[in-house]
Amino acid sequence: MDIFNVLNMIGGLSLFLYGMSMMGNELSKMAGGKLEIILEKLTSKRIFAVLLGAGVTAVIQSSSATTVMVVGFVNSGIMKLNQAVGIIMGANVGTTITSWMLSLTGIEGSTIWLKMLKPSSFSPILAAIGIILVMANKEESKKKDVGGILLGFAILMFGMETMSGAVSGLADNTSFTRMMTAFRNPILGMAVGAILTAVIQSSSASVGILQALCSTGAVHYAVALPIIMGQNIGTCVTSIISSVGANRNARRSAMIHLYFNLIGTIIFMVVFYSLNTVIDFVFLDKAANAAGIAVIHSLFNIGATILLFPFADKLVKLAEITIPDGAEEPEAKKDSIIIDERFLDRPAFAMELCRGKVREMAEYCQKSITLSLEALLEYDKKKVKEVKRLEAVVDKYEDAIGSYLVKVSSKNISKSDSQSMSIILHSISDLERISDHALEIVESAEEIKDKGLEFKKGQLREMKALCGAVNDICALTVDSFCKNDVEQATHVEPLEEVIDTLCKTIKENHINRLKKGKSTIEMGFILDDVLTGLERVSDHCSNIAVEMITILDDDYNTHEYFESLSSEDRKSFNKEYEELIKQYPISKKEIEQSKDAQ
Repeated sequence: MDIFNVLNMIGGLSLFLYGMSMMGNELSKMAGGKLEIILEKLTSKRIFAVLLGAGVTAVIQSSSATTVMVVGFVNSGIMKLNQAVGIIMGANVGTTITSWMLSLTGIEGSTIWLKMLKPSSFSPILAAIGIILVMANKEESKKKDVGGILLGFAILMFGMETMSGAVSGLADNTSFTRMMTAFRNPILGMAVGAILTAVIQSSSASVGILQALCSTGAVHYAVALPIIMGQNIGTCVTSIISSVGANRNARRSAMIHLYFNLIGTIIFMVVFYSLNTVIDFVFLDKAANAAGIAVIHSLFNIGATILLFPFADKLVKLAEITIPDGAEEPEAKKDSIIIDERFLDRPAFAMELCRGKVREMAEYCQKSITLSLEALLEYDKKKVKEVKRLEAVVDKYEDAIGSYLVKVSSKNISKSDSQSMSIILHSISDLERISDHALEIVESAEEIKDKGLEFKKGQLREMKALCGAVNDICALTVDSFCKNDVEQATHVEPLEEVIDTLCKTIKENHINRLKKGKSTIEMGFILDDVLTGLERVSDHCSNIAVEMITILDDDYNTHEYFESLSSEDRKSFNKEYEELIKQYPISKKEIEQSKDAQ
């Protein structure tokens, strides 16, 4: 084997690893986070968890990626530890799909159909289709994602073929043969497999490398078997590294992954080599091939899952013993908003997590406004305290979501996710300001209480109408935002115009009361602060709705949106406004009719 063979092997290995990474990333991107969402939600029954873990891993082509996601789920509190064990078992089964795909390189035959099954025959076709789809679709789209998947697969197979061709000459190399013979020692073979997999952090890739070496004919099953066992242990390194700095249960989930593979390997090796001393498995001295490697890899992982599935709770218990309960986590850490950075390698799902968190933030804002308005109309100390707590929580949400999205923005995301990111980034500041205004409103309520002031009967009727409108616009905005309903968002602005009118009318009515001695300047100052706050709440709701409409319509001229409405749209807008204003009546005529009661 000369220097050129070495360079070919390095190049083939590079292409192989890049192709595997590219294909997995494009598959995850095309799934748009849906696989991870299913993984997160449908894990109540352990057998389903195993099947889901296997399915997701088969699609994204990486058991390491699946287990890292599980660590993140557990760390974020999305998934419980006893749910995680099933996913981890399934991930080990799903990763065997890759070895079967790579075993196609070993197909031999003279018929056209068998020749077409060889990757060297169909990979160029896939590569051609893939590059056409990628080049023809400049913007992010499903077609471009499919092209990326096909290109990744073609690169993967081309790298595999290149590696196999580069090492084929090693069959007559006595040094290589002696080295392979040394690996017949089960302990040494396991160590080599574990170290190789730990370094490249992919059991699928390390199995592929082993399959490529089989083309030399110098790798016997006696050598391959312990290396495969070691590869299953080495793949645990990724999840263990990922769990560093995570909470207690997340670290336990990484330990479950290690114990599952370690116990399965020990049992398999003890049973197999004990039987070998009695039966003497003759196949061990035969040269291994790619298909044989795939068979051993599958039998071990499926067998280990069947064997240890009834003892899943014991694995959880063992992990809990290894990482025992300690002191309670600090209160500040409990209150923190966690969006786990482990999901950044899966940007589609990272965006889905952000959407979930911003929905929670929006719901907190709505609750905060509702409580603040209730406290304003009828003072309640508990409601005031809760509004103050919610304001602090919303601030944490804004910081956490904003910081996380900055990191996601550096990733390769789809057009729809890019639109979602723009909406979220624009909206979280508006949501945070809404909670700030809720706090200002309860502070005004406290001031009214402390100074012994109160709303007169006419004023109270006006404020109830206005508070009802503000509560409605917040509920409408949050509902349309959480559902990503653009049509519903178009109904926010007419209500915002109504609130502007109500605030203006209430101010005019207050001036009339002052002239007639029916109110005080001191109450007027507080009322002005409250009206300003409520008007700004409706403005922020309008901002959120308009951002949704313009961004999803690919029109970022937010400030020109309403000027660009057609005459027909403007008529519809005015009609809706007229209907809404009747729902919150505070006319000057009513004030005059109620002046005797004041």
